Amino acid sequence: MTSTSTTRTLNFSAGPGILPECLIQQAQEDLWDLAGTGIGVMEHSHRGKAITTVFENAIENCRRVGQVPEDFEILFLQGGASLQFAMIPMAFLNPNRRADYVNTGSWSSKAIDEARRFGNVNVAWDGVGEHFRRIPKPDECPWSEDAAYSYYCSNNTIYGTRWPTTPTTTAPLIADMSSEMYSRPIDWSAHDMVYAGAQKNLGPAGVTMVIIRRSLLEKATTDLPMMLRYETYAKNRSMYNTPPVFPIYFVGLVFQWILDNGGVAGIEELNERKAGYIYDAIDSSGGFYRGHADVADRSRMNITFRCPSEDIEAKFIEEAAQHDMVNLKGHRSVGGLRASVYNAFPEAGCRQLAEFMADFAQRNG
Repeated sequence: MTSTSTTRTLNFSAGPGILPECLIQQAQEDLWDLAGTGIGVMEHSHRGKAITTVFENAIENCRRVGQVPEDFEILFLQGGASLQFAMIPMAFLNPNRRADYVNTGSWSSKAIDEARRFGNVNVAWDGVGEHFRRIPKPDECPWSEDAAYSYYCSNNTIYGTRWPTTPTTTAPLIADMSSEMYSRPIDWSAHDMVYAGAQKNLGPAGVTMVIIRRSLLEKATTDLPMMLRYETYAKNRSMYNTPPVFPIYFVGLVFQWILDNGGVAGIEELNERKAGYIYDAIDSSGGFYRGHADVADRSRMNITFRCPSEDIEAKFIEEAAQHDMVNLKGHRSVGGLRASVYNAFPEAGCRQLAEFMADFAQRNG
């Protein structure tokens, strides 16, 4: 499904993540000449036919690959997930309302801090006391009956956890899916909005995808600057101002690539297999490797683990680099090691890391 060349390093970075090599090659051509126009993709007017076609194809393929219902708008914004932390409460919260948030890591913590600027926040569950090792059980979240919306982060890059199932709420449900977008199917009947910064699992940095149910969009306040209103992007097909053309172009290529490789169902099957190699190496190490996340809540995108000591972890990182495997150092708030294996990461690379892990444990245990 994916392939890797003999000259490229295996990049386990948590973000920006790796991109499909075939699409990088396609982009090289289109930077010079898009679709035989004689003009590169970054030089075309966003009002012209060539880029309009790029955008229309990106939206259409986004809907196809995700099986997004017709009552959802697909928007392309800028500012990353960090801007969404503020735009969401600006649109749907006020001092007389409250929203429910579940704190499962750094990114949801930041979203909570921003939301408190605009209204009341009920933290329905907080994992900080357990160092964000797990996701709450369904009966551990006391959702509000009158919340403006409920919010969660479906996959946590830093701690290596993910929600195994979608939470159930009565309020409109909003999800940050930046680090696992289209890595597994989305239950659209349960969600009213999902969003994702592109640079982890969809494409290069510079664009944020928002998929929002129209009935929720209609509830958004309009007493905001034009560029901070979701309706601005919906009414103008994400072209109110000059959009980030190249990232949107590339995300469109990724959507087609997923469709060509079995769709989300095929990608999910591949991701389970890829992560399985590495988790098997952890679980069969006799305690040499210790996973950070509880087994039931393990991420398939970001695999976090520790060695017996920081000195051994430093040695692991150094030796892995000698075998062309880089960016395996864990986030500073967790330490240890982290292997991020997003959709485009090659299966052979996961096998290679797992084999290295087994050998390293044998030599250093």
